[in-house]
Amino acid sequence: MADAASRLVIFDCDGVLVDSEPISLEVLVEVLSTAGVSISAEEATERFLGRSLKSMSAILHNDYGFATDQSFLDDMRRRLYERFRRELQPVAGVRTAVERLGAASCVASSSQPERIRLSLTVTGLIDLFEPNIFSATMVKHGKPAPDLFLHASREMGFAPRDCVVVEDSPAGIEAAKAAGMRVFAFAGGSHARNKRHRKVLAALYPEVLFDDMVELPELTRQ
Repeated sequence: MADAASRLVIFDCDGVLVDSEPISLEVLVEVLSTAGVSISAEEATERFLGRSLKSMSAILHNDYGFATDQSFLDDMRRRLYERFRRELQPVAGVRTAVERLGAASCVASSSQPERIRLSLTVTGLIDLFEPNIFSATMVKHGKPAPDLFLHASREMGFAPRDCVVVEDSPAGIEAAKAAGMRVFAFAGGSHARNKRHRKVLAALYPEVLFDDMVELPELTRQ
């Protein structure tokens, strides 16, 4: 593994930098209910956590017989962005962690670019990453495929072996492993502070499983 100066730390956004997953999943369940699709918060977490809009739409079509249209997507974004502006908070300790990394960093998220930038702006983190923000809309296949992480590493000028990915979702961990990168599973988001989620993450054998973002700089140096 390269020393800190020649290392890239790739952050997922939702559930890693910003504590957005509970809001996102609540909104998704709400708009699906309005559209006549009944799904529990637990099921939504299991099926959609960490996945791109394209992947989510495919699952809804294939497994629930529901075709998302532009009206549905627009309504979901409107509700979600309104709540983000009112409620979204950064993950505790994340600014300090990023500032103390001593390594290059970027964001690689399944979300659309406008949502990533809104999330980071609302939480006061945008200055830490702009313009190094990569979205699943930039590649053919979203997580759990490795495409997004490989795209981010190429754009940033780092080999996969010199990258550490910080992820909170099974799809993200699988994507990082498929990309040949070290992966640190973060279980400190409010959606992840339970035995079930930790067990799911641990079963994927990330290099590290941690729940305090302040620990990250030291973990990346080990």
